[in-house]
Amino acid sequence: MRGAALVTCLALAALPAAAQEYYTLEGHGGPVMDVTVGPDGRVATASFDNAVGLWADAAPRWLDGHAAAVNAVLFLSDSEAVSGADDFDLIRWDLQTGSATRMPGHKGKVMALDAAGSWIASASWDGTIGLWPRDGGPVRFLDGHDGPVNDVAFVAGGARLYSASADGTLCLWDVETGDLIALVVEHGFGLNEIVLDEAAGWLAYGAVDGVTRVIDMATGDSLADLTLDRRPILALTRSADGGQIAIGDGEGYISVISTGDWRILQDFRATTRGPIWALAFSPSGENLHAAGLDSRVHSWPVARLGEDGRMDTAGSAFLADPDSMPNGERQFKRKCSICHTLTPGSARRAGPSLYDLFGRVAGTVEDYAYSDALNGRDLVWTEETVDALFDIGPEHYIPGTKMPMQRITGAQDRADLIAYLRRETAPKETTE
Repeated sequence: MRGAALVTCLALAALPAAAQEYYTLEGHGGPVMDVTVGPDGRVATASFDNAVGLWADAAPRWLDGHAAAVNAVLFLSDSEAVSGADDFDLIRWDLQTGSATRMPGHKGKVMALDAAGSWIASASWDGTIGLWPRDGGPVRFLDGHDGPVNDVAFVAGGARLYSASADGTLCLWDVETGDLIALVVEHGFGLNEIVLDEAAGWLAYGAVDGVTRVIDMATGDSLADLTLDRRPILALTRSADGGQIAIGDGEGYISVISTGDWRILQDFRATTRGPIWALAFSPSGENLHAAGLDSRVHSWPVARLGEDGRMDTAGSAFLADPDSMPNGERQFKRKCSICHTLTPGSARRAGPSLYDLFGRVAGTVEDYAYSDALNGRDLVWTEETVDALFDIGPEHYIPGTKMPMQRITGAQDRADLIAYLRRETAPKETTE
């Protein structure tokens, strides 16, 4: 289902996937939400830090253009990719020049992408499926689900499309006419992920209640139930040869399944805490890339899953025990730490550094790309403006901002947060 590789002139020598070694890809400033791989092993990642990373070796090339967390990335060819994000937009990337073509139209988060034939499909939480002609023609939307659409997958060379929704249904569509061909599954709980092998005739889906089932694409009959009572299912992927699928869940486990007899080959806890957001096999099927709350991508040899360590999220500030810290620190770590640092340098986070915050004109941190809502705005961060920001919420206080819409409704909670920020963001004295 995933497209071809990155630009062929980029060196691949530093990626050890061919050697079936454990390794990590490091550089994102927030959790990695999606991982996809080209046929030659090059990797693309989508992150909460608003960026797409292109990995030809251990040093990424960054594609910055989204105004919010990036949820999905897909190779279209060796010179093009497309991504979808919380800013409701798709961006089509020229991988040779780095130029970006924005594709607006959705009214909710874009959660998944697929491409086949002359079409790109997008799944959105606005309840629709976007159909984007690859030649750049106008977008069409399929509207038939009663809830957010979480995943899409083409078959028949792009003539038909499966969609999975939070309404618990799996639907099959005629792409040219937009007609609903069949309501394939009515599960009762939301469907998050689908993966299929058209040649072998099977489709697997993963649901909010932890169910993972495999059905016959022709008849809809059940072929296997891979449910392990862990919920929700957040990632499904298939090896290039179709011989294996991998399942990731909300409790941090990864299972690898043989599709020949639907037998579990590997099952292990990959994270110290938190979910598995994304999985992707290397082209050979010998390595499995995984992403979760950790800002790194971890790649394990499938034959040795779990032997080389786990995704260590224990130190993530936003996961710290709320009872172990004063209220101001708790407010920061629960509401702000995933996007902002307190030290100089924004570190590729989704938001700018808060170092030396008070008295600073908004939109002036040099290493952060602000939205137009803050560029040139006459706003200075003070105790009063920070309090107002969280009292009514960022979207109301600064319409059009990248900041997520969250409020801190308790006046004492806001006061405690401001006191903590006053102390922790103040410039530190240096001594010679």
